[in-house]
Order: sequence, then structure tokens, then C-alpha cells
Amino acid sequence: MSARRLPVYILLDTSGSMRGEPIHSVNVGMQAMLSALRQDPYALESVHLCIITFDIQAREYLPLTPLDAVKLAEIQVPEAGATFLGAALELLIQCVDRDLRKSTPDAKGDWRPLLFVMTDGSPSDLHAYRQAIPEIGKRGFGAIVACAAGPKAKQEMLRELTDRVVTLDTMDSAAFSGFFKWVSASVAVGSSSAGVAGSVSLPPPPPEVQLVL
Repeated sequence: MSARRLPVYILLDTSGSMRGEPIHSVNVGMQAMLSALRQDPYALESVHLCIITFDIQAREYLPLTPLDAVKLAEIQVPEAGATFLGAALELLIQCVDRDLRKSTPDAKGDWRPLLFVMTDGSPSDLHAYRQAIPEIGKRGFGAIVACAAGPKAKQEMLRELTDRVVTLDTMDSAAFSGFFKWVSASVAVGSSSAGVAGSVSLPPPPPEVQLVL
């Protein structure tokens, strides 16, 4: 009997504007997040991670993988490129539909998945983005958190997707590592409370991360 999984999906903006320090900070932050989660016994038992990157196209960078088997190569950013967040949501829907185990009379399915979206801009494919949002709503996520990173990120666009929007004022390593530490804390809370609550109550964010209410 396999343990119930807590699928965690992370959508990362890799558009041209993330080149240089921002994507380097994201890579460092992701590694820190992984090592923090691996020290949490609840998370180690249940968390499965999937990472989707999006620029001029959306890619499944890491298919849904158990936490202890995740190996992250450095995330690269193209020279230039748009922010196809709509395409990323469409790919996410395909992944969720393919990955998630539903409950059967004999076995419990997965816990409700968690979704974290990080972008430093706004969707270039706005029509696709808006069409995908109701479909995301049907997938029963336990929590959806969107992070608007830096001064050009459009919070109001992200609020169409979720009422849990956080902002990073800067795009330096302190801000991103603060964000990913908070993501790991949120996932750890989710993995220990997955069976109890329909939706996950998130821990308070660190000072670099502002919660927009």
C-alpha cells in the first residue's frame, strides 16, 4: 500500500526578463527549499514535486517526482521571450489530469494538490490565461499561491487566479530565498495537515514577502 501523495506544482517564469541575477536567485532558492523539505519527515513521506517553466512556451521541467528522488538541473532562461502563463496553466491541467490518483473503494487517492506560481510580469497570452482559470478551479487545489516578483509584475492579473497573492519588491537572492523558504514552510504545513483540512492554512510570510490582501 503506497502512502498518499501530496502533489505540489510550481510554475516558474523563465521569460527573458528573468535573465541574470533573478534566475540565479531562483535556482539557489529552489535548492534551499528542497533541502528544507527533505528535513521534514511528513514532507518526505508525502510530497511529490512537479515544476513547470514558462517563457515563449511552457515545459514540464520536472515531472511529478517523489521528494527524495528530485534532482534539479539549473533552470535556464532564453535570451528574450514572452510570458506564456496561460500555456503554463494549460500544461498544468494536463499534468494534474494525468498525475492525480483519485480515491477508489479500495484505496485513498492523493491529497488535494498545492500550486505555487511565480512571475515577474503578466501573461502575454491573456486570452488563454483567462480561459484556463475556471478549469484550474475545477481541479480542487488545496491552496493556490501566486507570487508577483519585482516592480513589473501585475498583481491584479494574478488575483484573477487566486486570492492568495504575495509580492516581492526586489528580485535579488534575499527576496527569492525568502519566498522559497516560505513555500517550503507552506508545503510542510500542507503535508502535516493534508488529511485534516480541505484547504491549507499558510504560515505567515517572512519580511521580504508581502501578502496582498
